Amino acid sequence: MKKAIASALIAGLVISGLSITSFAADNNLPERGFISVSTTASAEISPDTVEINIAVKTKDTKSLQKAATENKLISDKVHAALKAMINTQNGDYIKTADYGARPVYTYTQNNKKVLDKYEVSNSIIVHTKNIEQAGNMIDTAISLGATDVNDLRFSVSNYENQCNELLEKASKKARNRVDVTAKASGTYITGVKNMNISCSENSGNRIQYRYMAKNMMVMDSAGAAPEAAPSTPIQSGVIKIYANLNAEYFIK
Repeated sequence: MKKAIASALIAGLVISGLSITSFAADNNLPERGFISVSTTASAEISPDTVEINIAVKTKDTKSLQKAATENKLISDKVHAALKAMINTQNGDYIKTADYGARPVYTYTQNNKKVLDKYEVSNSIIVHTKNIEQAGNMIDTAISLGATDVNDLRFSVSNYENQCNELLEKASKKARNRVDVTAKASGTYITGVKNMNISCSENSGNRIQYRYMAKNMMVMDSAGAAPEAAPSTPIQSGVIKIYANLNAEYFIK
């Protein structure tokens, strides 16, 4: 019985020794050769979606409640008018971006804190695919009392699909380059070591807005009655989408 146990232990040690030796031998194997490649694919796409950030700001020197009430009246009118200009069945929507109500203080020459006014701000975001109406939406909001257009952004609704198509092009370009290089070097590809991919976009230009007056009216030189100003011109331009690929391929 003792001999059997001893034999089993010896066999186990031998097997363990072979396993360790084999592992060590594997660690001593030379690293496989590989080729690194970086490629980019891009496309210019006309945007089909716009987001407009519109704000209504009101103030009162004596009462926060009065400033808030006035803000609500104006905001409700702006919201109702803009809602009538979008198509919710097409994915359009309006949502609140920010709301704030606060006292505003100033300081005297003696560094004394003095209440100056109460201010209320309500910002909404209009998300719509009806980008041709962006200028009219801005004009309508301002004519009803909106005071600021904080931001305007164009985008592509099928961004993910565009990204995937460009990544496919970049991948084919990368593989073709590696094939050519490997063949010229007398080797061939045996697999992928690693691959990093990403997509990004660049609208090319950002639309800048100044503070917009409450009433957009123009007077002719003869002092005639005011007439409605033409629609604010908005140019969507194009959005450039990039697909970037960095990869390493094993070769033999």
